This record gives sequence, structure tokens and C-alpha cells, in this order.
Amino acid sequence: MNSRREFFKWAGVAGAVSAAAVSRPSLAALPEPMTQSSAATMPPLTTEDKQTYQPVVTLNGWTLPWRYQNGVKEFHLVAEPVVRELAPGMKARLWGYNGQSPGPTIEVVEGDRVRVFVTNRLPEPTSVHWHGQRLPNGMDGVSGLTQTSIQPGKTFVYEFVARRPGTFMYHPHADEMTQMAMGMMGMWITHPKQAHPLISDVQRDFCFLMNAYDIDPGSYTPNIMTMLDFNLWTWNSRVFPGIDSLNVRLNDRVRIRIGNLTMTNHPIHLHGHEFQVTGTDGGPLPLSARWSEVTTDIAVGQMRQIEFVADEPGDWAFHCHKSHHTMNAMGHKLPTMIGVDQADLVQKIQRLIPDYMAMGQNGMEDMVDMEMPMPDNTLPMMTGQGPFGGLGMGGMFSVLKVRADQPHGDYRDPGWYPHPPGSVAHEYHGELTSPTQAPDSATQAAAVEVQIRKPGGGHQGH
Repeated sequence: MNSRREFFKWAGVAGAVSAAAVSRPSLAALPEPMTQSSAATMPPLTTEDKQTYQPVVTLNGWTLPWRYQNGVKEFHLVAEPVVRELAPGMKARLWGYNGQSPGPTIEVVEGDRVRVFVTNRLPEPTSVHWHGQRLPNGMDGVSGLTQTSIQPGKTFVYEFVARRPGTFMYHPHADEMTQMAMGMMGMWITHPKQAHPLISDVQRDFCFLMNAYDIDPGSYTPNIMTMLDFNLWTWNSRVFPGIDSLNVRLNDRVRIRIGNLTMTNHPIHLHGHEFQVTGTDGGPLPLSARWSEVTTDIAVGQMRQIEFVADEPGDWAFHCHKSHHTMNAMGHKLPTMIGVDQADLVQKIQRLIPDYMAMGQNGMEDMVDMEMPMPDNTLPMMTGQGPFGGLGMGGMFSVLKVRADQPHGDYRDPGWYPHPPGSVAHEYHGELTSPTQAPDSATQAAAVEVQIRKPGGGHQGH
């Protein structure tokens, strides 16, 4: 990872440049591309000039540095093969930008003129579509429709004005089935130029993209032909326990921007707090269109921006509410074995396969602590340890950590929440009484008189 000081030392010419695609003035000053290999959440990017906005924090990601060139904010994206650690113990060979999948977040201010150089180091042509942006048609990034494709080894330049504030995405519009399935995507944030009546000031501003992969156990490369049966549901190409926690100060106003570039919808649920959906990729919502909620559904190709005041201290779960999306590489064609005694069967199978272990007789919770041999580069289906034992979660799951002593602007993990005495659910050791039985249905039916109204008036009782 380049140092923050080096982020602003732009020099040299990177990659092979297509003279037909880049203007002569741009050729003389192509910014140096910056790369990032760490999967840690990087702190917000602050520039040397006075910032007028609260920068975002990309969960398990980073913000792409820029330079000013004659009043234009310039960025350099490099589309290339990358290796991404999904969680400790598993890496995937993906395609992305500037060393990572997803690529770095791009942050600008409303009214900025933006110039983005895109260098293609993939083995096939690509393009970049600026999802949700208002821009000239020839800058929309659809191969064959609005531009010629960016051939391998070539660099194109996109230039437009960031016309409206909001949360957007970028991704290819060239061989999407392959390139997006391989992880090519990123976020774009346009901050308001001045105080906006529908955009609140916040103390913490997080963002991430939801994406999904189908990677066979022991493999490194996604199956690009998969349409629905993905086995790794990720936030910024990370799965729990590899997804960082969202660390905030008590009573901070928190904004979380979530984009969905998977192949299905995701009901995102936050514990312990109510939030409001304050924006979509269409812009900020009118106040009259907002209501308090604890779960919001995000469809394919959509963005949702939620906001809340973190006024409840603790470690609060934050996850997709589709239960199979909070598991790691699981199979989809396993029979339900609940209640099936497998003891004799296990002994017979172990004579042939000594490491065989039975699963599912009493549910799947045993998978949390089960230590069974797995292929290399494969994660357990449910994993992660909390202060009280195994969490039994994977996939799209993280923790909102709210602390009174978390310093302003500090995003470091404060550790597990120290619960006040008497505030933790515990085993009951008192006397248990026999339950009162409800009357059976026949007794209830005999005791109820039903009044029936027939056509033409009159009543008949039963």
C-alpha cells in the first residue's frame, strides 16, 4: 500500500495509452495509478486542501486519491486481475481495479469536473459504466453503443461534471456476465457542494457493495455461469468473519450506503436501532417519504442509504436477513437429516473414509465448532467467535459497535462490549411449573355459538 503522503505524488505515465482515445493534453499528464492490496478498512481520505464534506469510510476498502489538473479532479482506474482475501484462510482470483475487488471508492463534490483514466490490463476488452450518473451520452460506458471497447493494454479517458449529490456505482458494460461475476465493480460518492435540506450532517459515513461468488471448495476462481446458486455472499468481496465491524461513538449520527450488484435482493437488518432510508441512487428522499424501519430490501442494481442515531451502546448484529446469505460455502442439495440416527452409518462410512463426520442430525449448529478436514482455500460454513462462543454465522454479517468512549473520528475496533452487571440473558435455575393445556378443538367448537346471516334476512344459530 502506498503511504498517504505518496498518494499525492503523481508522476509518470502508466501503461500503454491509446492515442485515439486520449486527448493530447491528457497524454502529457496521465496521473500515476495507486494500488491497494490490504483487505483492512482504511481511514477516511483527507486531502491537503480544506474539505467541505465528511469523507466516507469504505468497509474493508479505501478511497482512490486524485489530483487537480487545471481545475479538473483526475483519477486513474486500472482494470486488472487481483487476488482478494475473502476471509482469513481463503483467497479468490478475481478481476477488479487498482489491486482490489471491489475497486476503490471515488469521492467527489457536486459540481466537480471529473476526468477518469481507465487502463485495461485484463485479457479481454472492457468499459466502465457510471451507474446512476447524469452525463453526456458518449461517457456512459456501454461498449458498442456509446463507445468502442477498451482493448487490452489501452487507456481511455472519461470526463464529465458530477451534477448531483448521491451514492452511485461503477462497473463494466462489456461481457458483464464474466466481468461482474469476477468482481469488477466499485462505489462513487458525490457529496453536496453546500448545505442540502435533504442531506443531514453525519459523524460516521460508511459504504459497501454487495456481491456474490460461486467458488467450488478447494478452488480459487469463481464459476461465471452461475445465475442464482451462489455459495459466497459478500460485502465488498469479504465474508464474515472477514468483514470488519462498524465502530461508532455513542449518539453519533451514522449513515450507511449499500449498493447491490448481486443477482438477487437482500433484506438488510440492523439490531438495536431503527433507521430511515434517506436516499436511493435516484437521490435523497423527501422527508414525507421516510419512515422508521429495522429492515430494508435492496433489489438488484439498487442503492439504499440508511441513517440512524447510534444511541444504544453494545455490539449489534447487522446482516442480510436471508438465512442462507449468512453462511459461507454451503451445498444446496443436501437432504434434511434432522431426527435421523446416523450412528451406525457413520461407523460404516468411517471404515472407508476415516475423517467422515455426520451433519444435521440435530440441526446445523454443530457446524460452528466442528473441526473437519476441508479442501485447501475453503472456509467453514459457519464460523467466527464472539465473547460467549461461536457465532454460527458467515457471509453477509457484521457488527455495529457503539461505545460512549469511542473518540470522535476514531474507527478502531474497541473490542467486545463490556455488559453492565445484570444486563445479559442467562440460564434460569428456578422452579418450572407444568404448562396449562389449552382446550382441544372439539371442546372449543362445542362451546362456541356461530350466528349465520342468510340471503333475504334472518339469522340461524348453531
